[in-house]
Amino acid sequence: MLTEIISKELGLDASRVKNTIELLEGGATVPFIARYRKEATGSMDEVAIGNIKEMHEKLKAIVQRKETVIATIEDQGKLTPELKKRIDSCFDAVELEDIYLPFKPKRRTRATIAKERGLEPLADYIMLQQSGDVEGRARTFISADVPTPEDAIAGACDIIAERVSEDEGARNSMRRMFARHGVLVSKVVKGKEADGIKYADYYDWQERVERISSHRLLAIMRGEEEGFLRMSIGVDAEEATEMLNRRFVKRPSPARKFIEAAVADGYKRLLAPSIENETRSNSKQRADEEAISVFAENLRQLLMSSPLGQKRVLAIDPGFRTGCKVVVLDSQGNLVRHTVIYPHPPQNDRVSAADIISSLVKDYAIEAFAIGNGTAGRETEEFVRSLALDPDIFSVNEDGASVYSASAVAREEFPDEDVTVRGAVSIGRRLIDPLSELVKIEPRSIGVGQYQHSVDQTRLKERLDVVVESCVNKVGVNVNTATKQILTHISGLGPALAENIVRYRAENGDFRTRKELLKVPRLGNKAFEQAAGFLRVVGGDNPLDNTAVHPESYGIVERMAKDSGVTLEEFIANGELRKKVQLSKYAGGNVGMPTLTDIMDALNKRGLDPREQAKAFSFDPNVHEIEDLHVGMVLPGLVSNITAFGAFVNIGIHQDGLVHISQLADKFVSSPGDVVKLGQHVMVRVVEVDLKRRRISLSMKSI
Repeated sequence: MLTEIISKELGLDASRVKNTIELLEGGATVPFIARYRKEATGSMDEVAIGNIKEMHEKLKAIVQRKETVIATIEDQGKLTPELKKRIDSCFDAVELEDIYLPFKPKRRTRATIAKERGLEPLADYIMLQQSGDVEGRARTFISADVPTPEDAIAGACDIIAERVSEDEGARNSMRRMFARHGVLVSKVVKGKEADGIKYADYYDWQERVERISSHRLLAIMRGEEEGFLRMSIGVDAEEATEMLNRRFVKRPSPARKFIEAAVADGYKRLLAPSIENETRSNSKQRADEEAISVFAENLRQLLMSSPLGQKRVLAIDPGFRTGCKVVVLDSQGNLVRHTVIYPHPPQNDRVSAADIISSLVKDYAIEAFAIGNGTAGRETEEFVRSLALDPDIFSVNEDGASVYSASAVAREEFPDEDVTVRGAVSIGRRLIDPLSELVKIEPRSIGVGQYQHSVDQTRLKERLDVVVESCVNKVGVNVNTATKQILTHISGLGPALAENIVRYRAENGDFRTRKELLKVPRLGNKAFEQAAGFLRVVGGDNPLDNTAVHPESYGIVERMAKDSGVTLEEFIANGELRKKVQLSKYAGGNVGMPTLTDIMDALNKRGLDPREQAKAFSFDPNVHEIEDLHVGMVLPGLVSNITAFGAFVNIGIHQDGLVHISQLADKFVSSPGDVVKLGQHVMVRVVEVDLKRRRISLSMKSI
């Protein structure tokens, strides 16, 4: 049943959905399935497999919820065969809750009090809308708790009002009305005008809910959370009440005025607030998904950004008063030496700083500088450039470096160093290999998102964890140099096995083969199956261990080599020989052309990192502060963040400029990600400088 629902909803072949679910239920990870089980899935990518996984988990949660609903209604003695059949066939969470609502245990309401006073038969009588005397019938319900006919009718109307609010058809019609015609209104909280100036755009704002953008909704909600704004979502109350009257008022009768009064009360007091909250929640969820998608794509680009590779690096964490922390890293990113220089005010000891830097470059054969882009970053970069030394100079985004330097991971790596040394090391390692370093930091601290602190944090973490896992497995890792942190994200491992691998390596030396991983404590056959293809053994006993070929396919490559009349090593080294192989000859069983094609691709790219190498970049030397800008200037910049409404570009000053989506290209742009990528080198034109609000507007048009 679940397979058919997922297949229909996602437009995928049912048998492939079934195979994917079976693999997932059997403990396979998304990266493993996407890379090594293409025959079973029809070569679905990670996105499609991830969508199946997510929808399957949601449907399982609904199945579990249905068990609770059925048990609760059954305990009340109200579970009819028809009702059970409807619940069993329902796989929509909203519909299920609507079915359950009349039976759901609730706090004591005006309607429940009226029922306790025996007024439900009067409510039933009024709802029949017959020609009888309502007031006369009401007199028969007078009691100590119901002293007058008016009290009886009022109680009956409370019951009717609750029925209106719980009626499935009424709720659906109001949902549609709020979705299509709901208007979001934002107002400033009286007396907060000055303190909430950053939300000034929303002091008197209204917009159709269906049209409001993710970033505007999240901004308004944040303003409300901080106490500067009041937000509401509503529709025309008169129109909504008329719609409900058409549903509940069946014919002219003495009961009509009471039903209309109950409908109006039920809408205003119960139904409208409920649907407003639902609409608000749904709108927030949509906005969250858009913002999280932007953050996830930015994180993917950042993690996959160009590494410098194994080079000896001199990294500098700039500062003014406290000086610039300088560290020397070897080609593996190990800390060799650290010191402090004071080339900037108030010390201005440029001569001594120059001597130290020049000596370190010479003594350690430094191949590149990594300079943090925070406070004093531009000044430090220009100071180093003035020394006219050979190594290339790179400005490195230091967002999150301070988070790392104070973390347990950093304390474990450098127990005897202070936070300033750890921060400088992180800057240098980010240049050598951004992925390996950034996986040590909570993704939300990296600073490439849009309202990341306003969205659902659980959902955000789930999505970002998926991105990290995807990136790590796409690149693969050298099992003999990988840190515990990056091994944690390898398919099938996790923190415990990552720790065991590092400990085994320390006690027994480098791994010589992938198969040796099976000697690691608690790393069994299943974990080996999931992880092995993403772990590389460089310079080991088997050359296939330094490729993306999975050990389960080694036999195929060995047969190809034998059939070609050469050794395995010769076959792997000879690309021209591999071109002559007739792949279809090796197909059979669970091995088809997708796997065979991937094997050949892996042999052609053995040991290669799919990321491009980092390239040096420099800002305009005449621009340091926002005051140095003037309209019309054309400047080099680095794309620092991408949002739904445009891209932020670092032009070498403390404030990043915004290239609005309308200014990204000479043609229409539907998504900024179609035009720019994180870290991309771009040329921009200054179109506006707002000194008061410290905002810079840029354009990439016609450059």
